Amino acid sequence: MSAINITILLIIWNIIVFALYGLDKQQAKHGHWRISERMLMLIAAIFGGLGAFLGMFLFRHKAKHAKFCVGVPLFFILNIVIILILFGF
Repeated sequence: MSAINITILLIIWNIIVFALYGLDKQQAKHGHWRISERMLMLIAAIFGGLGAFLGMFLFRHKAKHAKFCVGVPLFFILNIVIILILFGF
């Protein structure tokens, strides 16, 4: 798979993660079914760090939870490091 294809997949995945953070925030406001914190952290860890980071701060979702304030930026940084290693930078 080419670097362009991988980049496109990562962009799409991060858009999905961002949307899931927004969906969970909406669900929280209306008292409906929620995405578990465990799942939100997992999707951030699986190369969704950027989408989760943007979702946290643009939707102001989970921004007061210490594990999200530390974990999501950490996952974002780890995602970047792994991608750089895989592409040989």
